[in-house]
Amino acid sequence: MILFKAIHLIAVLIWVGGMFFAYMVLRPAAVDVLQPPERLRLWDNVFHRFFNWVWGAIGLILVTGFYMIYLFGGMAHVQMHVHIMLLLGLVMTVVYCYVFFAYYVPFTLHVAKERWKEAGELLGKIRKLVALNLSLGMITVTVAVIGVAGGFAR
Repeated sequence: MILFKAIHLIAVLIWVGGMFFAYMVLRPAAVDVLQPPERLRLWDNVFHRFFNWVWGAIGLILVTGFYMIYLFGGMAHVQMHVHIMLLLGLVMTVVYCYVFFAYYVPFTLHVAKERWKEAGELLGKIRKLVALNLSLGMITVTVAVIGVAGGFAR
């Protein structure tokens, strides 16, 4: 069980920590020092690398999470914080998939064709949804820590 918890936690840290770094550190720094075309190329490169990690992280989070629920005897036998974590995690996954397919795929095509205006508009939409997912991720981690400490006892 501890191995699955460790893998689960590391995958969460990669996803949520990556969003925090990108949103709170990289984004403002890129705005300060890069002109729009270079900034959009940077984000295209960053997203390509980060999203590959996120796909893997989501897979590991879901597999380890569902397996640990199974080990506890199913959803009827886990504590309330696990229900909340699962719900928030699934919402985050849906938001991520929406970002990837609805905005990132066209974004990268616009960058490749140097359509800066269109790419910039899509980047703004991605930024807002990353802020949403970052918030949900931080809430989920908080729920996990409080739940493990017994804060959601039935």
